[in-house]
Amino acid sequence: MKVRAIMNPRAGVRSPGTREAVERGRPGWKDYAVELTREPGHATQLAREAVAVGADLVLAVGGDGTVNEVARGLLGSEAALGVVPVGSGNGLARALRVPLRAHRALAALESAPRRSTDVGFLNGQPFLNVAGVGFDAAVGQAFHDHGRAGGRRGFLGYLRLCLRELRRYRPARLSIEVEGGEPVLATPFVLTFANGPQYGAGAVINPGARLDDGCLELVLFEDRPRLAALADAARLFLGGLERSPHYRRLRLSSRATVTADEPVPVHVDGDPGPKARRLELTLRPRALALLVPRTTLEAGDGPFLA
Repeated sequence: MKVRAIMNPRAGVRSPGTREAVERGRPGWKDYAVELTREPGHATQLAREAVAVGADLVLAVGGDGTVNEVARGLLGSEAALGVVPVGSGNGLARALRVPLRAHRALAALESAPRRSTDVGFLNGQPFLNVAGVGFDAAVGQAFHDHGRAGGRRGFLGYLRLCLRELRRYRPARLSIEVEGGEPVLATPFVLTFANGPQYGAGAVINPGARLDDGCLELVLFEDRPRLAALADAARLFLGGLERSPHYRRLRLSSRATVTADEPVPVHVDGDPGPKARRLELTLRPRALALLVPRTTLEAGDGPFLA
């Protein structure tokens, strides 16, 4: 098997043993090489180069942004994506139940079967897990700026930025049209387009999600007083979010259009994109091969159809 690992040196590979484990690889990977990313977008280029030399498996070693970039380079190919989570949120990896320690993730991926995942597109930009507009996108932009300025990443830093943005954020009026139906008018605090179940770090936004069911979910949180928003935020981690009276979920199997009165912040798999007034959401069913740990598939309650 020809395996290429694409590693983001700015992610969690500074932790003891992580880089060594990735550089060592696994015994079954006889044709194995590691490439380091240098700048945003480089992982996509490296993934395309891996496909060009006939790689069977390409590992994304980093956070959700690195996983997204590598996936962009693999779309339309036969190569499978393996996720080695060393980022802050690791939303897709947690959905796949990939171990969060690099050496354990690599061991699980060595014998992992292939499964195909749906891929969403927001204004033509692919996402594997979640995308959206609103408060989560504003926090994503703040977190991105914080990291580029040299600030420490990680869950606690993300939480501090959430609390700061909670005081600042003002939602925009949106018109949401799903598959040609009547527009839904709303001023949501959050509008998330979800393929997977969670943002990351255990924050479950779309419980029960399946990655290969040919559908996305549009999750809306109504705007409300900030103390009420904090109460629902706790349910992200404790469970029962879907029972909140402020929570609404729409299923999408084809396309949706979102228009706003003003440009709104946007994120794709946690990474910020340019603000936009019009968003086109589409879905490509089972468009990318993933390696999924056997224990995830055997559990019976994982993120794939039986």
